Amino acid sequence: MKSLTPLLLTICTASVFAAGPATPSPGLHYYYAVPPANPALVIEADICVYGGTPGGVAAAVQSARMGKKTVLVVMRRHVGGMTSGGLTATDIGNRKAIGGFANEVYAKIGKTSGFRPSEAEKAFEELLKEAGVTIYYEHRLKDVVKDGTRIESIRIENGNTVRAKMFVDATYEGDLMAAAGVSYHVGRESNAAYGETINGVQFRDTHNFSVPVDPYREPGNPKSGLLPTISAEPPGKAGDGDKKVQAYNFRMFLSNAADRTPFPKPAGYDRDRYALLERYLKAQPVPSHPTQLHNGDCNNKGGFSTDHIGANYTWPEAGYAAREKMFQDHVNYQQGLMWFSQNDPAVPEVIRAKTAAFGLAAGEFPETGGWPHELYVREGRRMISDYVMTQAECTSLKTVEDPVGLAAYTMDSHNCQRVVIDGVVRNEGDVQIGVPRPYPVSYRSIVPKESQCSNLFVPVCLSSTHIAYGSIRMEPVFMILGQSSGTAAAMAIDAKISVQRVNYAKLRVRLIADKQVITWDGPLLATTHDDPGPAGRIEVAHAAAKITGKWSESTLGGYLHDGDADKGTKSVAFAPTLPADGTYDVYLKWTQNQNRATNVPVEIVSADGKQTITVNQRERGGWVKIATAKFKAGTTASLTISNKGSDGHVIADAVRWVPAAK
Repeated sequence: MKSLTPLLLTICTASVFAAGPATPSPGLHYYYAVPPANPALVIEADICVYGGTPGGVAAAVQSARMGKKTVLVVMRRHVGGMTSGGLTATDIGNRKAIGGFANEVYAKIGKTSGFRPSEAEKAFEELLKEAGVTIYYEHRLKDVVKDGTRIESIRIENGNTVRAKMFVDATYEGDLMAAAGVSYHVGRESNAAYGETINGVQFRDTHNFSVPVDPYREPGNPKSGLLPTISAEPPGKAGDGDKKVQAYNFRMFLSNAADRTPFPKPAGYDRDRYALLERYLKAQPVPSHPTQLHNGDCNNKGGFSTDHIGANYTWPEAGYAAREKMFQDHVNYQQGLMWFSQNDPAVPEVIRAKTAAFGLAAGEFPETGGWPHELYVREGRRMISDYVMTQAECTSLKTVEDPVGLAAYTMDSHNCQRVVIDGVVRNEGDVQIGVPRPYPVSYRSIVPKESQCSNLFVPVCLSSTHIAYGSIRMEPVFMILGQSSGTAAAMAIDAKISVQRVNYAKLRVRLIADKQVITWDGPLLATTHDDPGPAGRIEVAHAAAKITGKWSESTLGGYLHDGDADKGTKSVAFAPTLPADGTYDVYLKWTQNQNRATNVPVEIVSADGKQTITVNQRERGGWVKIATAKFKAGTTASLTISNKGSDGHVIADAVRWVPAAK
């Protein structure tokens, strides 16, 4: 029986058919009205990919390479999502965990990070063209026609229809899966829901206010009301779930070159939106710039920055028109922030001068005046399928049996709300906790429950909890899961079966043949538990250590570093559980670099008491034996790295206790 499933969006006017990039209209918009298709078309394909994100491009290219007639249906005017929309400081976690199509993309660009957005879009376009994928730009989903559990076609708001055997939802929001009647979640689950510890409401110091700031319009007077951007809602209890979504922003691509475009003053600029920032700058002993300012991709920073906290809660399920209003609000907020930082007399001169030294990079985003055309939708809907990726998979306490790719980045969430706690303003929701090693993502997490939809893949809004999605939601991983989706879609068509019944053993063989990396046999990056390795080795890494002070985590190697700052305030203490009394060799792990400290103080507690060793991290790297000592069984041993008096960057990664040779 055929059924019509409406898209859970408020649809505005129709769009126009385009087999290539549309002629751009002026202005910066998420949604724009264009004429209906004339005549309306029925587009036939084997596989329809909806969403021009990197995951969508990967799925389309892979399925086309496997001989399937593939169409890529793009809601707006560009392919590449955030990778071509400003996010070019690629979040990876571990470079060796990336294979297949993602590797092709970075090889074509020439680098994995620090490229220009236009270079990324050109690479995506060339790969799509080489594979023979037909692209339909400015095609927005209206509704879905199903026959039982199968999607028969999707109808576009411009009057066109796309009929296919298999579909891939590669949108950041999960619009197609929702329209197809697939279960999903929006917001944060409670810790109790899946036995997690860092989901739900989280009160942490990262990306927060470094000094107390009064939240009230009249300082000290709650009756005067709150300053803009601060929520009057109760902050909630730690670990509780809610419907709040981590903040979005634009990843500005900046330059200090002479041909840069000055930051624009937005229409409707409202200085009052930055009253909290003004007060925060005055409260700081040494005012720090509220945004990242350097050549290239610039992200959120600190307590008040480009993240528009609390302004996106309804985005995942909102209609196109409502999203356009939120999009414009984000444009106004972030452009206003830059204008305020450069021009307002209340801003310290050093901040204004630094802002004025930068602008929007020439040659990037020409149709929108240099401003990124893509809003960074960090999280939308998340599917609920037969397998939900959780914190346990991220920390390698649980391993999936049907891997289709690896993720390796920190479990990362940006702030979800700005509230008042004990009379001062605080941000809530930021989490940055490393994972032990690259970990596999389950095939079952990228396909819906068979009872809900049997011919759909969801490689971007996959089945995962909020905190697990914080690690998986990286652009390279979307390409990895998109490629795996395209492969499985072609196999399902050939076997005439549902996506849930694809032969995993055969899928695995094909993924490996296409150079996907789906298992990890390399060393630990960090661990949340002691790891008895060969010959009784005990290994502990920074995720299991007691961390004092504000360390930063490398996006390339997963290790902690002190940023060569705040000397004497930072330490990392590693404590193993040793199985037996005995003499152990102690190994310390770090990566070598000329910016490392030559005099890192390391305190070791053994059966003989305390000893302090000075380690030169500039001289060499890897696993280095630094001591041999006697240790008691149990938990009395420890090793503490500090940055007291150090003359460069201090690295804290992992420690091994290895029974000494007799």
